[in-house]
Amino acid sequence: MTCGFSSMSSGFSGRAFSCASACGPRPGRCCISAAPYRGISCYRGLTGGFGSRSVGGGFRAGSYGRSFGYRSGGVVRPSPPCITTVSINECLLTPLNLEIDPNAQCVKQEEKEQIKCLNNRFAAFIDKVRFLEQQNKLLETKLQFYQNRQCCESNLEPLFNGYIETLRREAELVEADSGRLASELNHVQEVLEGYKKKYEEEVALRATAENEFVALKKDVDCAYIRKSDLEANVEALVQEIDFLRRLYEEEIRVLQAHISDTSVIVKLDNSRDLNMNNIVAEIKAQYDDIASRSRAEAESWYRSKCEEIKATVVRHGETLRRTKEEINELNRMIQRLTAEIENAKCQNSKLEAAVAEAEQQGEVALNDAKCKLAELEAALQKAKQDMACLIKEYQEVLNSKLGLDIEIGHPSCPKNSSCIDLPTFDFSIPQSQSQELAPS
Repeated sequence: MTCGFSSMSSGFSGRAFSCASACGPRPGRCCISAAPYRGISCYRGLTGGFGSRSVGGGFRAGSYGRSFGYRSGGVVRPSPPCITTVSINECLLTPLNLEIDPNAQCVKQEEKEQIKCLNNRFAAFIDKVRFLEQQNKLLETKLQFYQNRQCCESNLEPLFNGYIETLRREAELVEADSGRLASELNHVQEVLEGYKKKYEEEVALRATAENEFVALKKDVDCAYIRKSDLEANVEALVQEIDFLRRLYEEEIRVLQAHISDTSVIVKLDNSRDLNMNNIVAEIKAQYDDIASRSRAEAESWYRSKCEEIKATVVRHGETLRRTKEEINELNRMIQRLTAEIENAKCQNSKLEAAVAEAEQQGEVALNDAKCKLAELEAALQKAKQDMACLIKEYQEVLNSKLGLDIEIGHPSCPKNSSCIDLPTFDFSIPQSQSQELAPS
């Protein structure tokens, strides 16, 4: 059993490495004696032997004998033997009482196992470093790609900003138009309310006029009926007057005929002297007086009746004329109110159509503006989400870089060499690029 270090292959071709060079300081030259164990210590020439402290603190070199070891990263071959005269010292043949600890072999075996474990861990660490190098290159490529894509996307930001400003101006114009249309609508509604009030007043006036017309019509009907009755009475009175006139004339004629045709036989008393002419004259005077009185009474009654009938006719004619004038005035008023109502209805329908059209146009414009605003907000939200994803990936890259910087903090040694210098990866990003990646 030799006390040298056993070399292990962990992915490095043709090279061995020492755990002491990985964990401790890097010496310029390391030589370890490989003499067989023949009852003497194999660590002759080393002060203090080889213990567990040699892993962390390195070797303390003493005297060097004929041996092989590592010299400047390579294996030193033994020199060829030479034939010389051998002289034996008898003192050397006597056994030495070195009082070797029996547990030294166990300690050495444990140290050897520890060295193997450390070598395996170091090999795994080297593999991890290579994997992290590949990941670093991949992340650098992704970072460069995202930086270029960010630059390309940033060129579209002014276009979106201009489009957003344009849509905002259009939205402001639409709001101003909606306000103006709302004010016009309020004005039109006020005018419409005024027309409605006028219409209601005119309807009330029309109802009042119709009621008055109905009342006047009733009065006119009553007056017409009275007029008809009076006309009938006048005709009856005229007929009665004619009849009385004819009757009077006939009586006068009969009396005159009776007076003229009557032969009076009077027995004369010769004893008396009668004057018949005087008697006849007196009787005739009496009849004439009666006839004149009857004629005067009839004529006065007829005249009074005629005057009364004429006054009644004039009065009813005047009332009828006034009623006709009022009826004509009411008809003209009804026609005028009907025309005004029709005009108000036409204006009301036109105003309602204009209001409906304005409301429809305003609603269409407002819906269009809302749709465009929603699309812009969605595009802006998507751009913000993309920016947030890029920032998150950038933060992940930075976190990976910081993790790599923390993990790769010490130099490493390749196999079959005294040490491996781990490369230091520069993850530094230019300030301008970091400012471009930073969220606005």
